[in-house]
Amino acid sequence: MSPWLWVVFTVTAAFFQTLRNAMQRELTGSLGTVGATHVRFLFGFPFALLSLIAVMLATGVPLPRPPLSFWPWVIDGAFAQIAATALMLMAMGQRSFVVTIAYIKTEPIQVAIFGLLFLGDAVSMPLMMAILVATAGVIVMSIPRPALPRKRQREGWGEVAGVKPTLIGLVSGGMFALSAIGYRGAILSLHQPNFVMAATFTLVVGLVLQSIVLSIYMGLRTPSALVAIIRAWKPSLFAGLMGALASQFWFLAFAIATAASVRTLALVEVLFAQLVSRVAFKQKTTAREAVGMVLVVAGVALLIFAER
Repeated sequence: MSPWLWVVFTVTAAFFQTLRNAMQRELTGSLGTVGATHVRFLFGFPFALLSLIAVMLATGVPLPRPPLSFWPWVIDGAFAQIAATALMLMAMGQRSFVVTIAYIKTEPIQVAIFGLLFLGDAVSMPLMMAILVATAGVIVMSIPRPALPRKRQREGWGEVAGVKPTLIGLVSGGMFALSAIGYRGAILSLHQPNFVMAATFTLVVGLVLQSIVLSIYMGLRTPSALVAIIRAWKPSLFAGLMGALASQFWFLAFAIATAASVRTLALVEVLFAQLVSRVAFKQKTTAREAVGMVLVVAGVALLIFAER
């Protein structure tokens, strides 16, 4: 197995995740935050199940028998991801697409700490330098713009450009960090020689838990929103497909590399988000955001050097 395979998996996952985030952002207006959050799980599950069947047929490897230690990890991964996605969509409603992604991508530092504490994943000095440089890039991109005129602040623009969306984005990044650690822990706990089977099986179990819990919640609280999701099946299906593809490649990367390395390289998503922001949402890149992107690229280059 190539030692650089996790790099391919991570960059591919970041690309598909950017497309999924953009579609979910568009669905938030019609389905609400919870509804748009549920789309990635409910419509992603069938594709993940097909992947699991394909892996079984292609490899002949039977389904794993998960030990008891598997369940706390996968439950943490599944529900932390639900919270992280909901918070991400809330932040996207208050800041630009690319800046929201930048807030969330302060995640690698938290991943490195959680990975060391819970999984014993060592963090070398070059890796930590890569994390700090790349994270500095997203922080530079996230610095609030100068204060708005009082009239616009009275109209509510001050809150949009201020602390609230920043905090939401940062907490979302923390929840994504816990989710990454949970899923990597679940994959490792299977002790499965075939890493593709371990990753795909964990993904399917996580999506089952997420789909069931959110469907019950929405059925009890907002059944009309659940009906709206079904009616919006065409765009939801695309978001589900992109989400399933992104998750498949994330899990494959987690199976063979530390979560800190994967989530640091995942900062290339900021670059993909910038492209989507310009093309789809017509949002211009500021000079500060350009400097931030240069730092992100430098951090990724350091990471590649550290993992040679």
